[in-house]
Amino acid sequence: MILRVADSSEVSVARRATGDLARELGLDETRSGRAALVVTEMATNLLKHAGGGQIVLDRLVDHAGGLELLSLDKGGGIADLPRALEDGVSSVGSAGTGLGAIRRQADRFAVFSRPGLGTAVMARLYAGNPPTTPDAIAIGAVVAPYPGETQCGDAWAYANPAKGPTVLSVDGSGHGTHAEAAARIAVDAFHDNDAADCPRLVETIHRALMPTRGAAVAVARVDRGQHIVRFVGVGNISGVMIVDGTMRRMVSHNGTAGHIVKRIREFTYPYGGDVTIILHSDGISAKWEFDSYPGLATSHPSLIAGILFRDHRRGRDDASIAVLRVAAPRDGT
Repeated sequence: MILRVADSSEVSVARRATGDLARELGLDETRSGRAALVVTEMATNLLKHAGGGQIVLDRLVDHAGGLELLSLDKGGGIADLPRALEDGVSSVGSAGTGLGAIRRQADRFAVFSRPGLGTAVMARLYAGNPPTTPDAIAIGAVVAPYPGETQCGDAWAYANPAKGPTVLSVDGSGHGTHAEAAARIAVDAFHDNDAADCPRLVETIHRALMPTRGAAVAVARVDRGQHIVRFVGVGNISGVMIVDGTMRRMVSHNGTAGHIVKRIREFTYPYGGDVTIILHSDGISAKWEFDSYPGLATSHPSLIAGILFRDHRRGRDDASIAVLRVAAPRDGT
């Protein structure tokens, strides 16, 4: 869910929507209250510091469950981020408790901001006990329907079978009801067969989509045992691998899953250390480079997804981006 924040009346709308979703996701009364406080601070900050922006609400899939709030703006950015996180510090003469309050209330907190590049703030609240160690696997995503519509033909999914953390991106042909139905079928087929090798998994999704109008589909898997990324793509899903700040675009074959697929082939890409995978539909332009965003490549996946969505959404189609990071083992683990 994406909420626009352009005037003060939308602060209460964001608070109500967040409370409703928090309860739906199983957060208790205390954590639901914390979520409401977080989104209120986010929305207020958007109005005070950036003249408005967006807040993305979504459920967590890479832990036991919970809620993520992602604030995005195109304001002037924060020149001194550590100081801005101190209570009592404000650039607009207010109490200056916004970012500090968000960080205190969240189970997980991250922020990306540069002068002239705006700001993205992520806060996560878990339905159960929050993790006590840094995330070895982290994922973030943003999905939005065609402007003015509520149904969305873009979708993504995540699984962590024995073969390795795996992410799916799907773009149902066209938009609206039929595209959404195709995307839902692809996601269901992914979850029902996620233990399969990537080519077989995409073949299964292809067969499941035959009664539909079809879709572009991509599956990426981080094989930690072999230290390779396995990628199978059909159609116009963009796949990017990032290692040590270096981008490598991955190869998809032309076609439409469910209809015409000339070849389903797995490409493999070796990596060392931490690896980040980005999959996005053509609702987001592929003409972006991390050189334009110093420090973003090592930021939390949700911040990467949010910034690229904010700046490169085409605005004439459904749009989705999913970002998966898998950290190298540390301290012998």
